[in-house]
Parts: sequence; C-alpha cells; structure tokens
Amino acid sequence: MKTSQIIIKNALIVNYNEETHADILITGNKIALIDRNISAPGAYVIDAGGKYVIPGGIDTHVHFALPTFAGLTADDFLTGSHAAIWGGTTSVIDFVTPLHGQSLVQAYLQRQAEASGALVNVFFHVSPIEWTENTAQQMSQLVKDYGVTSFKVYMAYKNSIGIDDKTLIKVLETAGRLGALTIVHCENDEIIEYLRDKYYSQGKTLPLYHPLSRPDEAEAEAIGRLSLYAKSLDVPVYAVHVSTEKGINIIRQRQAEGVQFFAETCPQYLTFTDEVYDAPFVEAAKYVMSPPLRKEHDRDALWEALGDGTVSTIGTDHCSFTNDQKAMGKDDFRHIPNGAGGVEHRLEILFTLGVASRKLTMQQFVQLTSYNAAQIFRLKGKGMIAQGYDADLVIWDPEQKHTISVENHKMNADNNIYEGIEVVGQAETVIIGGKVVKDQGQLFV
Repeated sequence: MKTSQIIIKNALIVNYNEETHADILITGNKIALIDRNISAPGAYVIDAGGKYVIPGGIDTHVHFALPTFAGLTADDFLTGSHAAIWGGTTSVIDFVTPLHGQSLVQAYLQRQAEASGALVNVFFHVSPIEWTENTAQQMSQLVKDYGVTSFKVYMAYKNSIGIDDKTLIKVLETAGRLGALTIVHCENDEIIEYLRDKYYSQGKTLPLYHPLSRPDEAEAEAIGRLSLYAKSLDVPVYAVHVSTEKGINIIRQRQAEGVQFFAETCPQYLTFTDEVYDAPFVEAAKYVMSPPLRKEHDRDALWEALGDGTVSTIGTDHCSFTNDQKAMGKDDFRHIPNGAGGVEHRLEILFTLGVASRKLTMQQFVQLTSYNAAQIFRLKGKGMIAQGYDADLVIWDPEQKHTISVENHKMNADNNIYEGIEVVGQAETVIIGGKVVKDQGQLFV
C-alpha cells in the first residue's frame, strides 16, 4: 500500500526514553513531523487510538537462506521477510560467511545479491573464518567503502568456520582499530566436540545429549576468555545468544570494570528450559539449537539481566529447518541441524512474558527490540520515532490475543517451537520506509 503521505492519528508514541501523545506525519520514506492535530489534505490517515506506536523492530541475529549440511534453511529472504513483517520486525541483521580462501568483500557482495528480494531492511555482520595476509585490508575496505560496522566470529565450530584464539585476537584488534564491533559465538569448542563424540561412542544418540554435550561452563569459559581479550586490548565486544547465568555474571562483572561488553539473548532462552529435550525425537529435535536451552535459574537470570541492562538486545538466531531436515539426526544427535525459527514471534513473546507480566516497561521493550540495536550497530535513522528518522513504524495492539500455531504462521518451516503458546500483543500495522506493508491482518507485499 503506497501513498505519498500518511498521518497516524491519536498515537501513543513509545521511544526508549519517553512516551508521547501526538500525531505522526510521514512524507515519502521519512518521519516529517510529530505534533498535535496534524492535517495534510490527501494524506492516508490511520487511527492508532488505544494502541502504541513503536519503532520498527530490529532483529540483530537471523540466518535466512543459510547453506548447511542439511541444505538451505527453510526460510529464504522472502519468506523470512514475510515472517518478520507479520511480527513487527522491519530490519534484520544477517550474516556473511565466506568460503575458505574467499575474499570477505566478494562474499559480502554475493550475500547482498542473495538478499535482493528481501522486503525488510537487511544489514550484515561479516565473518572472518581465517586470517590471511589480506584479511585486515578486506576488513578495512568493508568498513570504509561498504559501511560494515560489525564482524562475527565463532569460538565453536573450529572444524569448519570457527577460529583459534590467535586469530580471534587479530580480528578483535583490527576491528577495534577500524571502529567496528566484534560479535562472538562463545562456546569452548574443545570440550564440546570431545563430549559429543564421547556420548555417541557410548550409544547415546538422542536429542537430550545435545544439551549435555554443550554444558553451561562451555559458554561461560568462552565468555570469560573473550572478556579477558576485550579488557587487555581495550576493544568493545558483543556476545551473541547468551544463555547462561554463569555467562551473564561474567559479563555484568566486566561491565562494572569498564569493559565495553554488549550482550544479546534470544526469546527461546527466556521461554523454555532443557526439559523440552526429554520428549520423542520429532518434538525434541525442534529445540536442538546452539547454545541449547538451559535450566530455570538460567532463564531467571536472563530476565533479571534484561531488567538491569546487562543484556542490551534481543535477537532470535532465526535458523529454521523442516522436520525432514531435523530427521537427518534421528540416529545421531550430532547430525540434527541446529536452529529454530523465531523472527515472527520475537516481539509478541517479549511483550507477553515481559511487558504484560510486568517484568519490563514499554520503554525497555523498545530499547531491547529496536533502539539499542540501532545504537550498537550504528543503523542510521533506525530505532527511534523522531523527525527526520526513517518511517519504519509499528502500531502495536496491546490487547490482541492469539495462539501461535504452525497452521497459521508465516515462516516456511513445518514446525514451530512456540506452538500452542497464547500471546498477547500484536503488530496491527507495519510501515517500512513510508509504505504500509501490513494492516488489519493483511500483508501488502
């Protein structure tokens, strides 16, 4: 639905720092004016009475059209966009993972082309998976010529895309010099691979051995090691999908010491515990992701960390697979593709379990779902409702209830880890770049 001007009337605008009653005038792809009683002849008018108007959600962590040993993930950039829009997310940050020997710049341009069909704003973290004589120069070119602000590295998966600590230190130092942020998958690869093989050799092949092979200490140790490097090199770092109380405690301590350590967690770690793995294969395999789901005390610690600001962002780690793809590991948990869908449900899960349950305020909700991400990753024009900012907005109905189901979700997988959960709050209207892309239960893309 495309119009030259849109007026949102009777808006309760929620930004990270305040709530304001006003009208919003959108001209082209920008917010042109915020004021009382705006009038613009010929403009398309949307009445937001009784609703919140919030900045479009920014998911800091998605994997669309990701090549894996199980084939491409179930959601490509088109179906992933549909799911994101439906849930109120207008921007996503995906990943560039080069082949060994491939230029980071070439991989970035290739991934950009793959994302050309996306209906949401797409940004990228770029992953150095090795260190060559050209890596520093390529990182510099990505920052200076292409506006890349973050580089993603893996302390796990050393047999494929993970890096050793010597390379990690080089990436941290180079990114810091360039004014970029290093974001890190923190798990101790050595103990994980040892335990995975040990359990399998003992005939322990069920999904429940996935969390047992990735203990919370494996995450905490890697977070501690990363924090040492960050402090020693005086560079900022960002830990993705933090899942453990032990990891949170280390991050909180380092933050208190002045280390610029950002943390992200995911809705699944705020919702479930590892009890889900004690189920028949088809059900348990849905929840096989890395890091795995944890204990109740870990979940409680993550909620506390959201409330006190230790955790800055909520990303979904959206990485959806079909049941057939998950079944590749029916005889060996090591071969279950890791990941689950979530981009569609991020805001409604956080609103239901956070805001409606009085763990979070609406301003904290906006901080965690958009504002902080825009600030940390320097996404210009995003994360705020203010004059001159991009017209990426969501009209959020706080009263609307529905039950999540694979029967009606927009994701392309035939399973859903949130199946059967009743949520309150829904993105009624979604605007991206001044264009209405969802309204009253219909997509216009």
